[in-house]
Amino acid sequence: EEGYPGNLKVTVLYTLTDENELVIDYSAETDKATVVNLTSHSYFNLTADASNTILNHTLQLNAAQYTPVDAGLIPTGELKDVKGTPFDFLTAHTIGERIAAVDGGYDHNFVLSRTGTDIEKVATLADSASGRQLEVYTTEPGLQFYSGNFLDGKLKTPDGKAINKHAALCLETQHYPDSPNKPNFPSTLLKPGEKYHTVTKYKTSVH
Repeated sequence: EEGYPGNLKVTVLYTLTDENELVIDYSAETDKATVVNLTSHSYFNLTADASNTILNHTLQLNAAQYTPVDAGLIPTGELKDVKGTPFDFLTAHTIGERIAAVDGGYDHNFVLSRTGTDIEKVATLADSASGRQLEVYTTEPGLQFYSGNFLDGKLKTPDGKAINKHAALCLETQHYPDSPNKPNFPSTLLKPGEKYHTVTKYKTSVH
């Protein structure tokens, strides 16, 4: 598949809990050394109305660093501190507050400030108008925050509304993009006999 070596056996288990959580459990094994970096490209808009943008949503990320990108949105290999930049979401900010200072909008991997290998809360997204909140928990080292910059109205909601720029966002838990070509990034190499296993949880609530 696309030039990757070996046969990769992947299992993804989705679980809905009584605590309003969606738990995504990823597992993989291979018979030849290959790279694996699985994620979920789910879009969120806590207003539940695609006519509203996500620019008024507040976002908090447990990430003291991010990975700057080149013109093709590929990480350069640098780890840069978020302090004093529009990428500082250590305390909650509205997404639209500083997005104009980010060329093209947010589409960047954040280096999560983790305390161990167990699943941890790494992000909180909130909408003050509806009171809805989304918490993200993961075992992964990175999170790609994408602010829906390329949504162009071609996709429609089930009731026919166009999904336009910034109508939704993604919070994708993962290893850092382009890790196979960046030796200083956490490795995405999976070898025969090893087991790939990561867990991500999205928890919703109303406040």
